[in-house]
Amino acid sequence: MGLQSFAFGDISHGLSDRELVAADVVGKPLAQEAGFDGIIGQSSALRKVLQMIEHVAVGDSTVLLLGETGTGKELVARAIHNRSGRRDRGFVKVNCAAIPSGLLESELFGHERGAFTGAISQKIGRLELADQGSLFLDEIGDIPLELQPKLLRVLQEREFERLGSTRTKKVDVRVIAATHRDLEGMILEKQFRSDLFYRLNVVPIFLPPLRERPEDIPLLVLHFVRQFARRTGKTIDTIRPDTMDALRRYRWPGNIRELENVIERAIILSPGPVFRVSQQDLRTRLAAGHNADHVQTLEEVERNHILKTLKETRWTLSGPSGAAARLGLNRSTLYFRMKKLGITRSLNAGFDS
Repeated sequence: MGLQSFAFGDISHGLSDRELVAADVVGKPLAQEAGFDGIIGQSSALRKVLQMIEHVAVGDSTVLLLGETGTGKELVARAIHNRSGRRDRGFVKVNCAAIPSGLLESELFGHERGAFTGAISQKIGRLELADQGSLFLDEIGDIPLELQPKLLRVLQEREFERLGSTRTKKVDVRVIAATHRDLEGMILEKQFRSDLFYRLNVVPIFLPPLRERPEDIPLLVLHFVRQFARRTGKTIDTIRPDTMDALRRYRWPGNIRELENVIERAIILSPGPVFRVSQQDLRTRLAAGHNADHVQTLEEVERNHILKTLKETRWTLSGPSGAAARLGLNRSTLYFRMKKLGITRSLNAGFDS
């Protein structure tokens, strides 16, 4: 997830009046939610997430964090752990997409000496390390099918065996999973088990993309400017209004992680005390001078493409000439995508190809 060491508190401290005006945060309440270490924002969308964290942290129910890449799912997982009764025990993270599938089982469950070629000693898995604490399974949609029954058993029975062992071990762990993938669509494609999905989806929390919480962008910009200025030993006392305006108008498909990277690069290249993003970078990100409001998201592109195909096929989904075949999808998958994107037959009348 890449987002680290956020800090609450008054992030306007030490900033010039000109900078605050440019950021449009003068006189507005800043996010100071005690205990939500690392999460910055004041939008209603983010506050709903914070309220959900408050509600679910006190229990032990499995939580499924949903949202696009870069929206801060690991931060939310840590916030849940830090506000739970398990806060004094381990928070163990596993990125299911970053570990080769052949090694993931050993990483999760551990192995005994001699369990496979190269297993020269016993290894305790992440699941065992998280006993009495929380296990964060990032990118759960990338877990191989053959491992899914074993994870399901952990969620249902709270037990497992290390690789190469016949000894069943009990474990007390809270699982927090996260994904940017469409798990329900993967179920239809037989890529994800429905029983595992229902076990994971006890308490789903959707993290809104940055484009749906633009009022948080100035606060995040101020935070990252201060963070990277301090890290690089530079003094930044002004943020140009046109720079802040451009950053607010951009759609940020990479969400907070992309914003963080853009600001870090701009600070490194900054020759003086005025923060600005290079015109080349802005032109690239604002689609060569087009208004950012017209830059389509992947979801919008997908929606328009499906609508166009449906119109061309006269809303016929099945058959060799139907929309599903043209799009290279199963009929059930296309139906699911239509439902998720809010596509109904009534839209056909007003759709212009």
